[in-house]
Amino acid sequence: MSTAPFDCGPDAGLLSPVRAGTPVEAAVSDTAWLQAMLDAEAALARAQAGLGTLPPPAAAAITAAARAERLDLRALAVAARESANPVVALVQALTAAVADTDPGAAEYVHRGSTSQDVFDTGAMLVCARALRIVRADLSQVAEALGELAHRHRDTLIAGRTLTLHAVPTTFGLKAAGWRALVLDAAERVDRLVEGGLPVSLGGAAGTLGGYLEYAALDGGGTPDPGDYTDRLTDAFARETGLARPVLPWHALRTPLADLAAALAFTAGALGKIAVDVQSLGRTEVGEVAEPTAAGRGASSAMPHKRNPVLATLIRSAALQVPALTGALTQCLTTEDERSGGVWHAEWLLLRECLRLAGGAAHTAVELAEGLVVRPDRMAANAAPTGAAMTSERLAATLAPRIGKSRAKQLVSAATAQATRTGRPLPEVLSADPEVSEHVDATTLRNLLDVTAYTGAAGPLVDRALKRRG
Repeated sequence: MSTAPFDCGPDAGLLSPVRAGTPVEAAVSDTAWLQAMLDAEAALARAQAGLGTLPPPAAAAITAAARAERLDLRALAVAARESANPVVALVQALTAAVADTDPGAAEYVHRGSTSQDVFDTGAMLVCARALRIVRADLSQVAEALGELAHRHRDTLIAGRTLTLHAVPTTFGLKAAGWRALVLDAAERVDRLVEGGLPVSLGGAAGTLGGYLEYAALDGGGTPDPGDYTDRLTDAFARETGLARPVLPWHALRTPLADLAAALAFTAGALGKIAVDVQSLGRTEVGEVAEPTAAGRGASSAMPHKRNPVLATLIRSAALQVPALTGALTQCLTTEDERSGGVWHAEWLLLRECLRLAGGAAHTAVELAEGLVVRPDRMAANAAPTGAAMTSERLAATLAPRIGKSRAKQLVSAATAQATRTGRPLPEVLSADPEVSEHVDATTLRNLLDVTAYTGAAGPLVDRALKRRG
């Protein structure tokens, strides 16, 4: 066994295959996060320049230098141990990069700002970029599920409750339900992308005092505090494309709680689809199957197996994200005007939630678009229970004639007898004089027809498909 020390290479996703190689992985990488913080620094400089409190050439120099490839990512990470956050070292490195091309502009880097303004704004930029990827994937999933729901509007499948056959339903209604969850997730993502991700601008302790002091120094006069900070926040929001908050939110972590809720719901919605596909794809059920791909699903020990890899990946994310978002939401309980450890605890939790939810959404596209549906297996699996799945209907028909309690008791006894003796339920019921007294043979046969007892499944599918994503 090797005892050689391992290097500290990048997180390649070895232990998280659901996000490995997906678009969201790159969107939330260390490099992407570094670039987002640099984008925040550059946007702040441009916003200040637009208000006349920072020289426009300095803002241009800062923007030109704010490129992640010009900085040493690993060195910044190691240096962050000395300040507990990466922004201090980033500001030093960016200042040096600006000084290389415009020494006079270097003093305007991070003018009046604080680490949390830059990091939190960068985080919101990362989230906005990642969520747009997730949203696009959710749209594709919803479209594919809509096609399945339409195609299988009337395809009979046994409804199952507590794992057992209940009453007949249709696969189209099941797919429409999956689609509804995905659209619910998409709406939650939309609310964040369209105004729910704010810039962070508060200065050292949420008063924007530093911004005001530098505005007075650089602008040639003391600005009105309320007017200037309003205009600066608006300008910063425009430059970043993010929302404008009412208050600085260094210690008011609503944006993180909102992200946690949306990501947990998204992962859970996709997880519902995944677990259904796993259940319906069991060997003895075989009602659906994942799309095939060369080498996918192979077992390391059993050549005959083709495992449900896509559903497994999605389900793994759905189990992890709620646990992580619970910890993320817990970070609402932050002390004072900036926390010592709570803010810092958010970072990896947030990124992992984005990675997992984004990886699940990307994986769900392939699963939904390629899902193999087997109506013949659905019909065959419904046959053993058959007429028993209409017992609710027969009891409802008999209730006005013999009473609700007696009707239920009679149908339950007949069902138990059919199961015990192996006789078909219609035969057992037609031989019961109490049934034949109130229901003729033709009516009984119609009542026990599972294909005619899917309730409003078809119209419900039609209703669901009117909703646009």
